[in-house]
Amino acid sequence: MAVTKTHPIKSTLKAAIDYILNPDKTDGKLLASSFGCGIETADIEFAWTREAAGDRGTHLGRHLIQSFAVGETTPEEAHKIGMELAKEVLGGKYEFVLTTHVDKGHLHNHLIFNAVSFVDYKKYHSNKQSYHFIRRVSDRICKEHGLSVVTPGQDKGKSYAEYNAEKQGTSYKAKLKLAIDTLIPQVKDFDELLRRLQEMGYEIKQGKYISFRAAGQERFTRCKTLGVSYTEEAIKDRIKGVHIAKTKPLRDDRKIRLVVDIENSIKAGQSAGYERWAKLHNLKQAAKTMNFLTENKIEYYSDLESKIADILTAHDAAARAVKEVENRMADLSLLIKHTTTYRQLKPIYDEYKKSSDKEKYLRGHESEILLFEAAAKALKEMQIKKLPDLAALRRKYDGLHDRKSKLYADYRQAKKQMQEYGIIKKNVDSILYPSQSRAKEQER
Repeated sequence: MAVTKTHPIKSTLKAAIDYILNPDKTDGKLLASSFGCGIETADIEFAWTREAAGDRGTHLGRHLIQSFAVGETTPEEAHKIGMELAKEVLGGKYEFVLTTHVDKGHLHNHLIFNAVSFVDYKKYHSNKQSYHFIRRVSDRICKEHGLSVVTPGQDKGKSYAEYNAEKQGTSYKAKLKLAIDTLIPQVKDFDELLRRLQEMGYEIKQGKYISFRAAGQERFTRCKTLGVSYTEEAIKDRIKGVHIAKTKPLRDDRKIRLVVDIENSIKAGQSAGYERWAKLHNLKQAAKTMNFLTENKIEYYSDLESKIADILTAHDAAARAVKEVENRMADLSLLIKHTTTYRQLKPIYDEYKKSSDKEKYLRGHESEILLFEAAAKALKEMQIKKLPDLAALRRKYDGLHDRKSKLYADYRQAKKQMQEYGIIKKNVDSILYPSQSRAKEQER
């Protein structure tokens, strides 16, 4: 399980990078990596990129933290996961420093990246959409490494401490939700629910938002912070047995959705409204599933499995092609960056070499000298003996960008088909083999 959170760095960028590079926290800096910059010169290279950008914004960088459950992974694997996350989320366009800290009870990654891209000098836009993308990528990579993930929607905005407390059964919020869920089928109205909660030892504060506090709890917990199903209005509707039907209306679109397992659904036992909705929903989805099979000339179960296998092969091939182009673009963007820096700062470095008082010259141009030496070192590691033509490099990069756009369209189409046929197969399994389907779901 990995929990992610992010915040901007508005000042003291160097202090933030120095903190995450602390040798005591990173096993002597063995668990430290960088991209597009040197570990020791990252703050200077960040600043150089922002200086080249026209609209730099107010942020110097962004700090992303990725925390893992205790004992679920190793420091080396956690660092590898962090690197995969950084490369996919940032797309090879932003300098970054990544470290894995081992000094706490749980492993966690620190990722500090530039607020401006060194490829196109555009600002990184942080919003709900970008954060959810980070969360989805992190969850997917963790699954690929065999780690658990937080259930989508249930743990939105939770800190690692809060998630861990809930997992261990020590969270006040988790206990309050359980108490409310247990009482809803037993009470006739909201007032009775409040009375029963008071009998269980909860202190209740009523105002604009109703709040609860358990014995030993320091602060009150507002009901609305527990989730959309725990607002005062939602709880009242759930007691009446209509809440689920109201928050999840029947859809009239043609999209096929998963059949609901009513028998094993806790909600069905708590709400008659949900059970009615689920039965009607299942009838409609079964009809849509059968129509889909007919329209696509799929007569036998083996035909369905064969089609899914073909789609999966196409999806994986498209994904590999996109990843290959992205890797080539990342390598090319680094070459463009270091070549540009080398060309721009070469005259200053030549003056420094010719200077009779090198210490005095260095005091006035220390950043430029460090940047030139970092660029020269990077080009040497790339085995570049002759500086390439920047215009030709940019044309090649633009060509790769166009190719990626076309490949990504193929990938999205294959992914859409894979998801659609996956739902079809699950629905067919639920209709034909309900008991086996439930057993497989529980096993998974």
